[in-house]
Amino acid sequence: MAADRLTVVGRAVPRLDARDKVTGAARYVSDLALPGLAHARVWRSPVPHARIIETLTVRAAAAPGVLAVCAAADLPVKRLYFGPAYRDQPILAHEVIRYAGEPVVAVVADTERHAQAALALVDVRYEELPAATSAEQALAANASLIHPEIERAGHFRDLSGLRPIPGTNVCQHYAYQRGDLAHALEDADLVVEGVYRYPALSHHALEPHCVVARVDGDGLTVWATTQHPFPVRRELADVFDLPLAAVQVVVPLIGGAFGGKCYTKTEPLAAALAARVRRPVRLALSMEENARTITRHAVSVVIKTAVTRDGTLLARECDVVLDTGAYADIGPRVATKAGYRAPGPYRIPTLRIDAKCVYTNNVPAGAYRGYGVPQVTWAGESQMDVIAERLGLDPLALRLKNLLKRGEEYVAGDTPIDGDLAEGLEQTARAVGWTAPLARGRGRGLACAMKDGGGTHSTSTAIVRINADGSVDVLAGSVEAGQGIRTALAQITAETLGVPFASVVVAAPDTSVTPYDWGTSASRSTTIMGLAVQEAARDAREQVLALAAPLLDAEASMLTIRDGAVAEVISGHYGLVGGEVAGVGSFVPGKSAGSLGGATVFWESGMGAAEVEVDRETGAIELLKYISAADVGQAINPRECAAQDEGAAMQGIGPALFEARVNDAGQLMNPGLIDYRVPAFTDLPPTLETVLIENADGPGPFGAKGVGESGTFCVAPAIGSALTQATGVRLTELPMTPERVWRALRDAERGSLPPTLK
Repeated sequence: MAADRLTVVGRAVPRLDARDKVTGAARYVSDLALPGLAHARVWRSPVPHARIIETLTVRAAAAPGVLAVCAAADLPVKRLYFGPAYRDQPILAHEVIRYAGEPVVAVVADTERHAQAALALVDVRYEELPAATSAEQALAANASLIHPEIERAGHFRDLSGLRPIPGTNVCQHYAYQRGDLAHALEDADLVVEGVYRYPALSHHALEPHCVVARVDGDGLTVWATTQHPFPVRRELADVFDLPLAAVQVVVPLIGGAFGGKCYTKTEPLAAALAARVRRPVRLALSMEENARTITRHAVSVVIKTAVTRDGTLLARECDVVLDTGAYADIGPRVATKAGYRAPGPYRIPTLRIDAKCVYTNNVPAGAYRGYGVPQVTWAGESQMDVIAERLGLDPLALRLKNLLKRGEEYVAGDTPIDGDLAEGLEQTARAVGWTAPLARGRGRGLACAMKDGGGTHSTSTAIVRINADGSVDVLAGSVEAGQGIRTALAQITAETLGVPFASVVVAAPDTSVTPYDWGTSASRSTTIMGLAVQEAARDAREQVLALAAPLLDAEASMLTIRDGAVAEVISGHYGLVGGEVAGVGSFVPGKSAGSLGGATVFWESGMGAAEVEVDRETGAIELLKYISAADVGQAINPRECAAQDEGAAMQGIGPALFEARVNDAGQLMNPGLIDYRVPAFTDLPPTLETVLIENADGPGPFGAKGVGESGTFCVAPAIGSALTQATGVRLTELPMTPERVWRALRDAERGSLPPTLK
């Protein structure tokens, strides 16, 4: 349907959850109150690696209000270990502690205060073991194996080909090669090599993890803050040896996620404790506990690029190492995706990519907005600027020369490029004033990146039900984490059916009610769940038109729905006040000959440009202007698309300038928001703009593509490039703190370091 004929899609309609959120009426898992609700608290390890000798819980068990004190052996489960890639993580530490902060003992009491007080009475005796608290230490030849044996989970098709390196701490090894690297390096006029480092980050969503679990006869109900209710159901069914139908996972609104609530986290522990005490149990983490539950991977990238004198890229070689912490979580997939995306959005005939996901004695690392792209983009785009500088070329011109064009293949067998990357980058450059004169002490930089969007092996199913009064229910498993997906699905439904937007209600995910959905991540929901909802709405519409045909004495193909006039049709057919029509739709991914084994649904591309001013006396970088561009195909809700992209850009400012976890020998030194710096409104640049590129060329409903992650991709390299233009120094490690910049400037003045600094 042409954009000028759309009546609901493409409009900034009000969010369905806006009023409840701003008035405080919205309800989250932590608001749930069940009769007899008990509360759980967790005793966590103070050391990063140890052998458990004895767990003494008698005193804690005798404390006021305590219902149970559980170590691993006390949990009533059929399977103690869980995980999306490997079953390597115990619900509570079993025999060995593998990171500081790991849950070892759980206390359940009638109140949270009683549970917390009893924790002080728990005594765990252990023998400390040598700890590998960095990927470099874990990769050393003499490093102890953190997991001598690992069991594959077998939950996801793309993880069926896991490639750990036996006898090492590498739990996933992704390798890809094309062309003759040695020959390309010989033919090059310039070869540039560098090492780039990206820090581990904490997710710090507004709402920490919270789970309420209840055992009902032979069944289990869990209310959880998860992005993946159906995979969590599968994991819980395995842990308790229950059929899927006996496990219900309900997800109300959740207060932010950013990947930290992907897959299973605290749900098995809450469920096991509920089974132990035979009462509903609430397990709510603090912000500090959240930071000791999941993190973003620290990544190092060694990258080498070969070019001709005119700037044509000949070859790129990347070695990517990810610190995945004590348990794999979804790290193997992040490593694979980081490797796959490391070449960047460029036409490079020769590649050698090597990515390793490494166990360490740190907090487990998993999904985080962008899934490896910001880390490898920091390296690749920083090096593009080094190449431009060495060749005397304009950084924009260098990129435009090498960007993939619409219809070209990124990897043989995968989906061709579906957008105009050059158009997006040129729009970004114009918006930042790329060619305008600069004042002294100021600089500009830009960057571009892309990722395979939507997940390569994900499925969604939806039901659209038209009620007798003309109102519409959408049953879909997509989780509302603040991104506005319920509103987008309602707009798609209303546009497809021809009913008013206000008549559509989108249900919260409930695995016993809503049909299957793989999960809410990878910018997939608007495109993939949107396609399932659109198909379901079309199915329902065709049924209504078929019912209307005999009533109107007309062919169904000649009829259409306008102004939601369906109530009379349904009541006229059924002859009752009740009756309904239900349509079903689904999306099933295609296969691919590419190195990921599944076809990319769409390419999520992002461009960013920054203007900064640097105080040479303090090293402080002031971000004056940031432009972010996102190719959204067709914006279902332009305001929400822009908000998603702007929020992503703001999040990217954190690791670019100040945000990082501080790890001292396996101890997280800044778990809470007092010591951990996240972007605030005071960090907003005077100018922050989003450019939405709309060509209605996406595979999603009405030509849509996913959005929400690409805004994080380019912030750091764009600011880094602007820093170099302003001062002449280039950093290769994030964040670009005032101290780090100041030291680089002092070293450069003394001539002790080359232009590219570590």
